[in-house]
Amino acid sequence: MKARFWGVRGSVPAPGPDTNRYGGNTSCVSVRTANGELIIIDMGTGLMHLGHSLLPTEFGKGQGKATILLSHAHWDHIQGLGFFAPVFIPGNQFVLFGHAKSSSMLEGILEGQMNPNFSPLYTLKNLGAAVEVRAVVPGEPVTAGSVQIIGRPNPHGSTTALAFRIEEAGRSFVYASDVGYGDGGPTPEVLALYQGADVLLHDCTYTPEHQATRRNRGFSSYEDAALAAIAAGVKHLVMFHYDQDYTDSDVDSLAAACRAYLDARGGSAIRLTAAAEGEELEI
Repeated sequence: MKARFWGVRGSVPAPGPDTNRYGGNTSCVSVRTANGELIIIDMGTGLMHLGHSLLPTEFGKGQGKATILLSHAHWDHIQGLGFFAPVFIPGNQFVLFGHAKSSSMLEGILEGQMNPNFSPLYTLKNLGAAVEVRAVVPGEPVTAGSVQIIGRPNPHGSTTALAFRIEEAGRSFVYASDVGYGDGGPTPEVLALYQGADVLLHDCTYTPEHQATRRNRGFSSYEDAALAAIAAGVKHLVMFHYDQDYTDSDVDSLAAACRAYLDARGGSAIRLTAAAEGEELEI
């Protein structure tokens, strides 16, 4: 599998000279399986750039198929959908998995952003491509082509956000954005989801100092991410979902502090990467 980052910011896009190196788009990651299948995780503004890159492929001809995993429906995770070019091309097919009590409820949530007060698209039915919406049952495996996907909810302020584990041929990639653990850290079920992952992409929105004044927002500090990685015995921790006010230099400092924290607590063998737009990881 290969994972590529298209948007690594949280809450609101933050383009500008101070965020050029890590990027200013909101959450979007693509995964290409060994068989060439495409999985898209979250639909922040980075989705627009992913869409442009797909146009020279089968998606530009209306012959593309992809799975979309939606952690939750906050604006910074869905606002790229209306600017994702492949979804307007008839013939393309997308299956979207997200967290709700039913598939119809999840579809209704997504239709909400198509309200004419917010968007000229009006409805998902006007997109051109076929979009099938399915609710995820936590802990129940879903097969998408050659991979198996399991989702489990994490606390995220007053709501929850799904973390996803993607496995193919003995390799595993875990996506855990928008996480605000309680005092006990990850639940046993979530730690099992992370356990031994080749790559754990984890929310690193804040420094511990900033997080302490913003607990109700439901995000992690780099300490939370490091402790989760150590507890789960992961091989590679990827920092993600940086606060919109953090400059590239701030993210550099975040990564250095996270590295030192890992090393001081028995996680020196864990590789650390601060996700940046355009970078690709082989898993």
